[in-house]
This record gives sequence, structure tokens and C-alpha cells, in this order.
Amino acid sequence: MALSGGVDSTVAATLISRAIGTNLFGIFVDNGVLRKDEYEQVLQTYHQLGLNVKGVDAKEHFYTKLAGKTDPEAKRKAIGNAFIDIFDQEAHLLTQIDMLGQGTIYPDVIESVSVHGPSQTIKSHHNVGGLPDSMKLELVEPLRNLFKDEVRKAGLELGIPEALINRHPFPGPGLAIRILGEITEEKVKLLQEADAIYINGLREYGLYKEVWQAGAILLPVKSVGVMGDERTYEYTIALRAVTSVDGMTADWARLPYDFLAHISNEIINKVRGINRVVYDISSKPPATIEWE
Repeated sequence: MALSGGVDSTVAATLISRAIGTNLFGIFVDNGVLRKDEYEQVLQTYHQLGLNVKGVDAKEHFYTKLAGKTDPEAKRKAIGNAFIDIFDQEAHLLTQIDMLGQGTIYPDVIESVSVHGPSQTIKSHHNVGGLPDSMKLELVEPLRNLFKDEVRKAGLELGIPEALINRHPFPGPGLAIRILGEITEEKVKLLQEADAIYINGLREYGLYKEVWQAGAILLPVKSVGVMGDERTYEYTIALRAVTSVDGMTADWARLPYDFLAHISNEIINKVRGINRVVYDISSKPPATIEWE
């Protein structure tokens, strides 16, 4: 099974593990676009949950696949194809594997394909749309008909720690769709640092549970600034936070001005390469939660 570190795949993996135990082989991939220190932290959590999970460092493979790509759909598809490459390699190291588990939930499906009516495709999700024939694996998606709030309820019923269950949603393609334009390792590190300051700040101010989802976005925009006596020409970070019930609609979160001022100062002073911070006040619809 593919695990992402998020609520959906963790709940799905726990359900499947309860049914088949160590016959579930979990694979958690470091795709190079996870949050800061997330790879190590998530692997530790999985082992504490008793899940049979192997970590795979595939950063360079993903960076190669993403090189030169700027279109959002092209980046999503490159991420999806790279995941399939890695899972295919890992599956060939095992024997008698017939099925692939995924944490697909209903909003993923209805945003990717029209399934129960004339809904238009909004964006493709890397875990929706099937697998290449060469893999010859049957898909197992126990959460496919559930919304996020229902997934969280199921996770609590299964005894998964509340801290993990109440984690904000995080996109499958990770920070790759929070870096507008081409992905480079340098940009990823910039965003990881800024995002960590933002998310840790939300927790410190007691705001983390007040919002449905939050994250920082690195914009392909440089602007003039002043640091000390020097003129700078550096990147802009957009902060995003929304309130929602199921992710299908969302309103921008009215975060306190003093908190935003604090986070802006922290990011600009501590992350070399960023000299401007803005806050996104768009709701869904017409905007989406993610920028790409």
C-alpha cells in the first residue's frame, strides 16, 4: 500500500492492516516535496501504530521527473507517474502481491473524474484513475465513498491517535503544487522552512484546530526589499488558511492580525531568500484551496 503520511492513507492502512495484518506491505516514499522533517516523523508514527511500513528515499527520482515542468497538471501527472515507478520497483521485490491499497476519498474522485453525473473535472489526483496494465494489481480503496470528516470519525473509532487524525489535509503531490512554476531543491528548502514557521506558529497560538487546512505557497514573483542597509530582490510567500467541513467548499480563515504580523516577521527574518509575505483571502469557490 502507498502511504502518504496523511489522515486518509493512515486510516485506510489501519483498516486493511486489521484485516490482513503483516500481509499488508506499506511503502512510504520521500518524494522530496514533503514538509520539513516529515519523512522521519511519519515513519516513526507508523511503527508506533504497528504498521508494516518501509521507507524509500526517492527524492532524486522525483526531482528528475519534475525538472522543467511548470504546468500544474503536468506536475501532478509527473508526481503520479513517479509514484507508480517507485511502487512498481518495490512491488517487484515482493512475491504474491495481488492488490494495491490507496487512501482515495470521495472528494478526490469527484474532482478528478465525473462519476455520478455531469460534474466537470477540476484537477487530477495522483491516486485516482487506475494503474498501468503492467502492474497487474487490483485497487483496494476502503475510503473511496467517504468525505474527510467521515474518515476522521472512522480513524478515531479505530483508536488512531487524535493528533494524527486531526492533522490538516496535505495534497498528494505535496509542496510541488505549492511551488508555482518549476520545482528545484533550493525552492523546496525555502518553502519547507517558511511552512514550518507558519504551521508551528498556528499551534503555538492555539489556532491550528480552528482551521481546516493551512500552508505556505512559494510564488514565482520576486520583489524589492530592504534588509539592514542592503537592497534585496527575493521571493514572495503567500499564506493560506481556510475553514471547511468536507473540503468541497471553504472560506478563508480570519486569522488575527497580530499572529499574521508575527509569522511574517519570523519568515522574512529567518528564511534567507524571502522578503515579502502576503495572505490569501479567497474562498472556494471560486478559488480552490490549493493554488495548483
